[in-house]
Amino acid sequence: MASNSILCINDVLTDDELRFILGRVDTDKDKETFGLVCKRWLLLQSTERKKLAARAGPHMLRRMADRFTRLLELDLAQSVSRSFYPGVTDSDLAVIANGFTCLKILNLYNCKGITDAGMKAIGEGLSSLQSLDVSYCRKLTDKGLSAVAKGCCDLRVLHMAGCRSVTDAALEALSKNCSNLEELGLQGCTSITDNGLINLASGCPRIRFLDINKCSNVSDVGVSSISRACSSYLKTLKLLDCYKIGDETILSLAEFCGNLETLIIGGCRDVSADAIKSLATGCGSSLRSLRMDWCRNISDSSLSCVLSQCRNLEALDVSCCEELTDAAFQLISNEEPGLSLKSLMVSCCTKITVAGIGIIMDKCTSLQYLDVRSCPHITKAGLDANFHFPECCKINFNGSISEPVVLL
Repeated sequence: MASNSILCINDVLTDDELRFILGRVDTDKDKETFGLVCKRWLLLQSTERKKLAARAGPHMLRRMADRFTRLLELDLAQSVSRSFYPGVTDSDLAVIANGFTCLKILNLYNCKGITDAGMKAIGEGLSSLQSLDVSYCRKLTDKGLSAVAKGCCDLRVLHMAGCRSVTDAALEALSKNCSNLEELGLQGCTSITDNGLINLASGCPRIRFLDINKCSNVSDVGVSSISRACSSYLKTLKLLDCYKIGDETILSLAEFCGNLETLIIGGCRDVSADAIKSLATGCGSSLRSLRMDWCRNISDSSLSCVLSQCRNLEALDVSCCEELTDAAFQLISNEEPGLSLKSLMVSCCTKITVAGIGIIMDKCTSLQYLDVRSCPHITKAGLDANFHFPECCKINFNGSISEPVVLL
């Protein structure tokens, strides 16, 4: 006689089988729903969770560590506009270091309350850490970051923008201990010098992303050492307002960094037009984004060379390059369409007119953003009367349109 008993799924499936099912669930929302079925499923869902964003003190962090035992990514970043006091503290970091031992990614952006003591705990407890963001944690010094470098030898990504107390000593520690480092953000770390970059280059040859925007004490000597040491890896280099940078850096990039995709040299006023031509020739096939606003030596012929050689260029900023004229675009007027430009910024280029913009529109059918602020010869009426812009192209005449983030 057939049995009328009803089997419960929990009696049939093992934990491993339930984990397999959970692994096939795509969205975070559905995974949360999985955990609502029963306590067993909630426990499994918790132990399998890999990423978590939280605002919690030591007591809650301990409870979270007990529940999310396999967590790989923890985001404790504080919003600049809505940060709370005291926020994340060294006590919190001690709990994290002891409780989340599998952690690979830790975001502490703008956690202004943490000090070197918290970094020491991270270095001692999170040996598997691969990515750390301590940007704008202004109490941190070389001591804390050196402790991280010594304890987290597999570190791949480190961002410490705005940590003004960080010096070359931190870069030396990274060079000695973190040979796999790929991404380093040092924006506004004004105590960094060429010696630090030289040390970094000697021990970290795999750097693909380096942001030293506003590091005003670095020069061609340090940056050229990076371009030579990391030649096959370097893809993004940011040098905004590094006023000591000149042709030596640009020529070094042109010679060694054939895979360079993003270069920011805005405010590097000593860079010459000839150096830019060499850059376009050496990195033409790889460059995607180029920002050189306030590089006042840029000429029509150098810009034309960039447009001709860098056929994959998607974002270009030549704002405040006051010597540029329509001739820069006329030199490419006879070429076949096919430029990949999506964003072009020519604000304060007072000699460029509607005619020059018309050439660009003809050659750049994918253009999505055009900045012509403070260009007296380019008006909305003039453009509307002569050209038909696609709806997807936003034109910024007076600053009412947000700039794309691609060149920041």
